[in-house]
Amino acid sequence: MNRLFRLLLAALALAATPAQAERVKDLGGFQGVRPNQLTGYGIVVGLAGTGDDSIQYATEGMKGVVSRFGLTLPQGVNPALKNAAAVLVTADLPAFSKPGQRLDVTVSALGKAKSLRGGTLIMTPLRGADNEIYAMAQGNLAVGGLGVSGADGSQVSVNIPSAGRIPGGATVERAVATGFDTAPTLTFNLAEADLTTALRVADGINRAFGDRRARAMDAVSVAIDAEPGAEQRILMMGMIENIEISPAEAPAKVIVNARTGTVVINGAVRIHPAAVAHGKLTVSVNESPRIIQPAPFSRGETAMEPSSSISIDEQKKPMVNFKGGASLADIVKAVNAIGASPADMVAILEALKQAGAMKAELVVL
Repeated sequence: MNRLFRLLLAALALAATPAQAERVKDLGGFQGVRPNQLTGYGIVVGLAGTGDDSIQYATEGMKGVVSRFGLTLPQGVNPALKNAAAVLVTADLPAFSKPGQRLDVTVSALGKAKSLRGGTLIMTPLRGADNEIYAMAQGNLAVGGLGVSGADGSQVSVNIPSAGRIPGGATVERAVATGFDTAPTLTFNLAEADLTTALRVADGINRAFGDRRARAMDAVSVAIDAEPGAEQRILMMGMIENIEISPAEAPAKVIVNARTGTVVINGAVRIHPAAVAHGKLTVSVNESPRIIQPAPFSRGETAMEPSSSISIDEQKKPMVNFKGGASLADIVKAVNAIGASPADMVAILEALKQAGAMKAELVVL
């Protein structure tokens, strides 16, 4: 009896588990807990004659570099920096990054540099949107591209040799205040706006904590009451991220790329009763002019007689009847049955939309 009772409880637990449940952390993120973009202007040296040569801003950048060491280039002297290049350095500063941590940076040529292979980035400050320095970058570049040119102007390029990366090439100098520990409430933002999903996230949080601390503010944001202090909020955020809910089904959409003929139909699309006939009429006109020679001693002239042949080829396709509630599989099967190409499928879907038989959003890229 006890064993039967335990099996019944296990079956009820499995039945109560939501189908296709996803973790809250996979649906969005907490407001303020995000990466920040950093950008800097620097100089790459040590190139094998593939630098910017006489580009003015590369020259000015090099003057700034050498001035750090007490050197001054004479006025009017062009250093012709074939072994140096002006570059832009970019990186993402993750949330909660602390001074001393390392970041990967991307280095991209700004001027006429043909390749950054073998170059070394000189110490470059990386600034945020507030123009404050948050990291310093320096190191040897890893370039995946290759460029070779000949004296006659011919050249071969593999991938992009004018950009590279420095793994762990930047050191964090300043932390970014997220403000999550002092804000009146925590706000969880969905990656995709959906009213039903926002309500389900709020309900899932309330069930997990046994109170009414979460409430959906709109189709994106869920406000959560929380005690002040980083320790308590980090604990609660970790618990919330691992709550599983069933997100709302995506709205019915048909995505059409008219340039490539790509058609994507999601599983929520349904077709109301409709009949579709697809055919193609081809008319061919062939011109085969004939040359007519006059009879001997007739004093006639050579003439050209036009000769045209017209042929009509009509491909007859059966009419397909869509029953009410046809699914994605039914649509694909029916369209394949009438031999429609991707371009023809676009026309069929547009006609179904205009006829009111397809209740879905048609997005043409």
